[in-house]
Amino acid sequence: MTTDLRLETDRLILRNWRPGDIVRFAEVTNTPDVMRWLGGVMDAERLAALEGRVSAFHESYGHTFWIVERKSDGGDLSGEMLGFCGLKKIDAPGASFPGAFEIGWRLRSDSHGKGYAREAATASLDAGFDRFGAQEIFALTVIGNTPSWGLMRRLGMQRREELDYDDVRFEPPLRHTIVYSITQATWTARPR
Repeated sequence: MTTDLRLETDRLILRNWRPGDIVRFAEVTNTPDVMRWLGGVMDAERLAALEGRVSAFHESYGHTFWIVERKSDGGDLSGEMLGFCGLKKIDAPGASFPGAFEIGWRLRSDSHGKGYAREAATASLDAGFDRFGAQEIFALTVIGNTPSWGLMRRLGMQRREELDYDDVRFEPPLRHTIVYSITQATWTARPR
């Protein structure tokens, strides 16, 4: 189920991965600051596994965590890769709801605090509900990652403590995963 995908917002383009994207993605996001809550800086083996996973999700479902680029608008990061944002199926060990839609994002540190993650996440949620037929979309993080769950709240997502789980791939404090979600009905009814 491969499909070309391109989503555009006022400032961003979300697109499928291309050969070689993993190199630039690693340059801008595989840093101690960005990876603080994501298991630490990835070695070559983990980067290759990430590339394989995003490709496999795209091939299997037609969606993945898409590359996020800033449009060429003359800004400081004009045309630059900012990271990724998009949708995949939950496949984490220990998750109590495997196969559900998950939204996720990872953006370079010099783009933090500028609204890019929210803009990309909004486009991804729109696509999830409108294009891919999701009835509910989940987001996962750890309690210490306040910027991430803060964005989840700003998107209208609700905390789902009953779905929290331990991801055995990580050591504490990164092991305990907290869950947020939003339904299609809630997303559609929100003020725009």
